[in-house]
Amino acid sequence: MSGPSTPSLEPIESKAQLVAYLADGAKPREQWRIGTEHEKFAFRRGDLHRLPHDGKGGIGALLSGLSRFGWTLVREGDAVIGATKNGGGVSLEPGGQVELSGAPLASIHQTCEEVHAHLAQMKVIGDALGIGMLGLGFDPKWRREDVPWMPKGRYKIMREYMPKKGKLGLDMMLRTCTIQVNLDFGSEADMVKKFRVGLALQPIATALFANSPFTEGKPNGYLSYRANVWTDTDPDRCGNLPLVFDKGFGFEHYVDWMLDVPMYFVYRDGKYIDASGQSFRDFMAGKLPALPGVRATMGDWADHLTTAFPEVRLKKFLEMRGADGGPWKRICALPAFWVGLLYDQSALDAAWDLVKDWTQEERNGLLAAVPRQGLKAPFRNGTALDIARRAVAIAEAGLKARAKDNGLGQDETAFLDALLEIADSGITPAEEMLAKFHNAWGGNIDPVFQEYAF
Repeated sequence: MSGPSTPSLEPIESKAQLVAYLADGAKPREQWRIGTEHEKFAFRRGDLHRLPHDGKGGIGALLSGLSRFGWTLVREGDAVIGATKNGGGVSLEPGGQVELSGAPLASIHQTCEEVHAHLAQMKVIGDALGIGMLGLGFDPKWRREDVPWMPKGRYKIMREYMPKKGKLGLDMMLRTCTIQVNLDFGSEADMVKKFRVGLALQPIATALFANSPFTEGKPNGYLSYRANVWTDTDPDRCGNLPLVFDKGFGFEHYVDWMLDVPMYFVYRDGKYIDASGQSFRDFMAGKLPALPGVRATMGDWADHLTTAFPEVRLKKFLEMRGADGGPWKRICALPAFWVGLLYDQSALDAAWDLVKDWTQEERNGLLAAVPRQGLKAPFRNGTALDIARRAVAIAEAGLKARAKDNGLGQDETAFLDALLEIADSGITPAEEMLAKFHNAWGGNIDPVFQEYAF
């Protein structure tokens, strides 16, 4: 989850400013960048428990260790809650999941180098503290009540509000991890096409990356339980946004939707003020009950945009949000998949041709079926696997056309190898883990903390 924006005190006088804010994200192709984010669970190697913030072996100490590698620590009050360096950031999710928000980079080669450097640094720090890192989509062992909460004001507000909207919102906060990639657009029309392709194919990404089949030490009946959690988190701000497929959809339509998404908070003077369930429209008019007479600024709008969680999210770029957390190779595979599909025009056209005649009912059905069935989810006369194979092939062609060389004569297509293997076999990472659980692990979940740790 995002932290507060760099404050902009520009007052909001009209909706046109909010539309212009999004439109200002459009960039010429040569300036398009790739921002990869990934989360992982931190655990004590001695007893596999998730970590509190405080103490010698806590999350605060883990983050503080980044200063030895030139990172600038970020605090909320006295608590270390993150670090920044060279346009990237490390931050905390509500249950102490550690997130790398990568810098905007020109190629997947650079993104993967960034991921590798980050994981290497975290391993050095973790080794000294007896802390390990696990890349899965859902906590495989611990109950919700076993997970310590992090000392961030934003999360306290969300913790109290989430149970009012869905049954699994607190699980989303405490027990999920994801990989996502942030991508640019060149114009409003380009944004719309990428948004539509992204929403339609997000369940395919979920299936390819499905990696969360365990809850509290046992199989949970899902391949991506993380994806299932999002179906009962908050209907006001989650889902696959049918409005994106409406004729004439554009920046203004997204703004209208966001204005109807209930608020969580207002950030002022380093503190979060509870405005949960209140209206941003009222805030713009100076009628917010949490801050009577105070009018919203553009900084408040930037913060509000971070509080919606659809499968694809629009800010000044597009965020692809449908993948479970996973190991190093799949962290790099996610940007390869989406960059291949969306950053080459021929590939984008082919991807749109693949999905343009899908109905909303079909998109909803695929989104609902994939968490349990993964690549075996039925679709028309076939399965999600048929779509996945075509999508991965389009992505591979798109990466070849980009021809981004690493200086050794290699383009970006190698980063798709993990997905090509999954698409070829039809077996998701979750199914591989389930086979180990029932056989080599003898029904014991603990080996996952060794075999799947970074």
